[in-house]
Amino acid sequence: MLILQLAHILLASKIAGDISVKLGQPSVLGKLLIGIVLGPAVLGLVTHTDMLQELSQIGVILLMFIAGLETDTDEFKRTGKASGYVGIAGIIVPFAFGYLTGVLSGMSGMEAAFLGLLLSATSVSISVQALKEMGKLKSREGAAILGAAVIDDILVIIALAFVMSFAGSDVNLGIVVVKKVVFFAIAILLAWKAVPWVMRKFAPLRVSESVISAALIICFLYAYMAEYAGVAAIIGAYIAGLAISLTPYKHEVFEKVETVSYSLFVPVFFTSIGVTVEFAGIMQNAGLIVVLSLVAIATKLVGSAFGARLSGFGWRPALGIGAAMVSRGEVALIIAAMGLEAGLLGTEMFAVIVVVVLITTLITPPMMKLFLQSKDVSETGGRRQEG
Repeated sequence: MLILQLAHILLASKIAGDISVKLGQPSVLGKLLIGIVLGPAVLGLVTHTDMLQELSQIGVILLMFIAGLETDTDEFKRTGKASGYVGIAGIIVPFAFGYLTGVLSGMSGMEAAFLGLLLSATSVSISVQALKEMGKLKSREGAAILGAAVIDDILVIIALAFVMSFAGSDVNLGIVVVKKVVFFAIAILLAWKAVPWVMRKFAPLRVSESVISAALIICFLYAYMAEYAGVAAIIGAYIAGLAISLTPYKHEVFEKVETVSYSLFVPVFFTSIGVTVEFAGIMQNAGLIVVLSLVAIATKLVGSAFGARLSGFGWRPALGIGAAMVSRGEVALIIAAMGLEAGLLGTEMFAVIVVVVLITTLITPPMMKLFLQSKDVSETGGRRQEG
C-alpha cells in the first residue's frame, strides 16, 4: 500500500507543481493542494499513516538542512537586527489579537493565552521552498526570515512553558530554559569543532558516498538533539546545514542531498500536509475558521512586516518577509496537540486549528510571490524549478 501511495504522491506532486508554475504561482502551492485531492477528503488514494508521517518528517528535516547549506553566513550576520525585530514583533501582535479573539469567543484567560501563543508560532519550511524558487534564499530578506524563525521558535516555546506550568501541566520552566540554552551551546560548539573534524575523517573512507553519509548523520543527530531539548527538529537540521556550509564539502553535500531530498522525501512532506485535511464538521465551525484564519494571516503579516520596516527594509520587502512568516505549519500543529493533551484546547477547536494552519500554509507562497518576486527574476530564480 505504501509503495502505491508513494507512486501516487510523486506523480501527482510533479504534475501539480508544474501546473502551478504555469499559472504563475510557486510549485509548492500545487503540491500542497494536490495533497488535499489525493487524501481522504476527496479521492482517498493516499491515507495518513505513521510511515507516511515519518517520511514526511524526514522531508522537512532535509528541506531545512538544505536551507542551512544555502544560507549566506555573512548576510545572516548582517541581518541579526532585522531577524530580532521580525521575530519579536511577529510574536507580540499575533499573541495580543489571538488572546483577544479567544476571550471574545468565550474562552478562559488561560485558554485564550494558549490560543495567542498558538497563533504566534511560525514554520518557514514552506517559505524556504518559495524563497528557493524565487532565487531569494540567499538574499537579505531570506536571511532575515530564517533568523527570525529561529528566534520565534525559541521565544514561543519558552512562553508556552510558562502557560503550561500555570495551567497545571507538569512543566518545569527552569528545566525548559536550561535545556534550550544547553542545546544551543552544544550545537554551536559542535559546529565549530566537531563537524569539520567528522567531515574530514569520513571523506577518505573507501566506501561510496562517505561525505554525504557523514552530512546526513550530522543532520539527523542535530535534529534529534533539538527535538529532545524541546526545540523544533527543523531548527536543529538548519543549524547542521549552517555548520557544514562552512566546510569545504558544502557544494558536494548540497548537490547530492538536494537530489535525494527532492526525488522523494520533500514531495512527500508537501503532499502529506494536504492529506491530513478532513472536511467533516468544518461547516458547523465555518465562521470561527474564517475569523481565526484572518486573524492568523493579518497579525503575522503586519507584525513581522512592521518589525522588518523598523530594521530598515522598504515596505514591499518588509511585507514579503511578513508573508513568509505567516505559515504556521508543523510547529503550530505540535503545539496544538500539546494543548489538546493538556485540556487547553477542546477536540472541536483542535479540528478548527488544523484547518486554520492549512489555510495559512496555502496562502503563504502566493503572498510571498506578490511581494518578493522581482520583475527581473525568472520563475525559476535563475535555476531549474525545485522539486
